[in-house]
Amino acid sequence: MPVDYQAIREQAVARVREKEQEIRIFVGFGTCGIAAGARPVLAALQDNLRQAGVSARLQTVGCNGMCYQEPLVDIAKPGRPRISYGQVTPQLAAQLVDDYILGDNPRPDLALGVVGGDGYAGIPPLSEHPFFRGQVRLVMRNCGLIDPGDIDEYIARGGYASLHKALFEMTPPEVIAEVRKSGLRGRGGAGYPTGLKWEGCRGAHGSPKYLLINGEGGDPGAYMDRALMDSDPQAIIEGAVIAAYAIGCEQGYFFIRAEYPLAIERVQRALQQAEERGFLGDNILGSDFSFHLEIKRGPGAYVTGESTAVQFVIEGRQGTPRWRPPHSIISGLWAKPTTLNNVKTLVNVPLIIERGGEWYATIGTEKSRGTKVFALVGHVQRRGLVEFPLGITLRQLINDVGGGPLPGRSFKAVQTGGPLGGCLPAAMLDLPVDFDSLKGVGSMMGSGGIVVLDDKSCMVKTARHFLNFSVDESCGRCSACRIGSRRLSEILTRITQGRGQPGDIEAMETLGKLMGKVALCGLGRAAATPVLSTLRHFRDEYEAHIHEKRCPAGACEMSIS
Repeated sequence: MPVDYQAIREQAVARVREKEQEIRIFVGFGTCGIAAGARPVLAALQDNLRQAGVSARLQTVGCNGMCYQEPLVDIAKPGRPRISYGQVTPQLAAQLVDDYILGDNPRPDLALGVVGGDGYAGIPPLSEHPFFRGQVRLVMRNCGLIDPGDIDEYIARGGYASLHKALFEMTPPEVIAEVRKSGLRGRGGAGYPTGLKWEGCRGAHGSPKYLLINGEGGDPGAYMDRALMDSDPQAIIEGAVIAAYAIGCEQGYFFIRAEYPLAIERVQRALQQAEERGFLGDNILGSDFSFHLEIKRGPGAYVTGESTAVQFVIEGRQGTPRWRPPHSIISGLWAKPTTLNNVKTLVNVPLIIERGGEWYATIGTEKSRGTKVFALVGHVQRRGLVEFPLGITLRQLINDVGGGPLPGRSFKAVQTGGPLGGCLPAAMLDLPVDFDSLKGVGSMMGSGGIVVLDDKSCMVKTARHFLNFSVDESCGRCSACRIGSRRLSEILTRITQGRGQPGDIEAMETLGKLMGKVALCGLGRAAATPVLSTLRHFRDEYEAHIHEKRCPAGACEMSIS
């Protein structure tokens, strides 16, 4: 018999409203917040509240994306808006307790903004802050706002309503049709149409079928997968259960790299709570559909995030890619039909079921629908995670949102798509950021990393830096990647040391293009992209290194005497 979801929702709302009758203090406790010093800030808040004899509810929340302002603390007094403060130290925490918790001064001079509302006491809405202005937060809709360890907070904000709708108002083909209509493409990097993948797996012969959730993503400079698992694990689980229902599978695996202990802890707790409430396990919400989900820890190698390598790891084998076909939707985990979706992809699914595929398709561009979470890092003033509709320009991301290069420096290049992406010059800052536009200029969307480089950066040394990541992470299974990336690294090293030779540029171009054609997996095929893109857009720097024995940026070994 179907469970009364509305009753569950009302109970969750009542529990959350009880909290709102107290003074609430929210401390950003994502991995970035903890690394920036959130633990001593939390301890200082506890100590000062205890000494003052004040009763207040201290809550830990995930990352709201404003990583450059960590540690973040929000304060909400009953009947008043939630006010956010950045770069909070233990000393500043004590001051906020004195001035605003005990007194009545919200310290507009220290506040970042009012969360989710209008201005208050001279403090503007946080949505007007340059970092948040224009963001469309779908994937990150709950990040930094709710306690990731309390399922009631997720349900109170509408969580699991889409799952209930899918199970009792839609057939699996109708769910797939809605996702196809939305135009959602995989957010792990490849950009394959999600609905098409689900449809292929559902129609494949063989059983059982499997769903794999990929939380392995973690390129240098891109950490959105980890932040989502830290901040909103229930949204990922809801999307996964809907996907499993659509595909027709009863067993799934949540693949998380072992270096993400906080994410593992929070996802494990979320799985337990979801099962206790009937959103996971046998006869979900009183339906005939059952789905079980368990965590599998990944070894942390970059290549094990590739879809076939994920399957090998779960099977207890070495995490290396395999040749395709057969594709995983035909023969994947234990040679059974298997669908793998990134965590960022699945978080979109509940919204698509709730609001419809046509609504989702109105966001973004014609061939790249929806929003994308970007990790804006490098030589830029405001760093962190931001979410915008696909089609936003690089200039808008870097200058309007990120505040441009650091004081006294000028923009030189931006790398998109993580360590396998291309480096683009200032002339391309007005390029729309979407799957096809980036591919058209020799770069990629990838996981969404946006690494900004200023005029102190040497593009030859930068290419070597990113290439050496591929050298270290290559599984060694195919010679194109194993040998080709090392040869490229050797040439680049010689050039940065002032030992470049005529013909080096042509040799790298030939080798890089060959790797792109014959390597086994995406890592090997894209490993030379940083080299090829810098040769294309910054060739003069290579020529200066080779023919003039000079590094224009003064950053290479030849410049140190």
